[in-house]
Amino acid sequence: MPINIPNIISIIRILLTPVFVICLMRGLFFPALLVFAVAGISDALDGLIARCFNQRTVLGAYLDPIADKILLMSAFVSLAVLKIVPGWLTVIVISRDIIIVIGYAVLEITGTRDKIEIKPSLVSKCTTFAQLLTIFFVLLNPGISTPLAIKRLYWVTAGLTIASGLHYIYIGMKSLHHAADDK
Repeated sequence: MPINIPNIISIIRILLTPVFVICLMRGLFFPALLVFAVAGISDALDGLIARCFNQRTVLGAYLDPIADKILLMSAFVSLAVLKIVPGWLTVIVISRDIIIVIGYAVLEITGTRDKIEIKPSLVSKCTTFAQLLTIFFVLLNPGISTPLAIKRLYWVTAGLTIASGLHYIYIGMKSLHHAADDK
């Protein structure tokens, strides 16, 4: 399995997650923000390098979303524990990711996964961007009083996360239905 620059960047992003969480737990919000920003930029960079230099790999197709999920789930859980991000938003974010993993497992178990191309949808990409943006802006102002703009961003992020989860459920159900029709 080839290890290339985009895959190395994804691995570094995974390794940055514990550093990010430790910074949060110690109340070091500015260093946490810097680590999060580096991780976010590296997410865009690994995809750009993979596309521009034709370095897409099967490993990268798994590593990139795993790195995203680990970072975002760790960020939301940590910030919810610190009572900086509302718990309800964290539950929505994590529930969506659990639903996606369960859906993937169901498609794998039923032998349906090989029959469809699994790739991030537009709403999913917008969801990831909104989640990253939410964490970034929260880390800019981790104080107790939450500005109205951040509260609105919570609702936009929640709405996109729910829409993305429902979209993936629809795709999964449609795939299972087509697989049943093919038998």
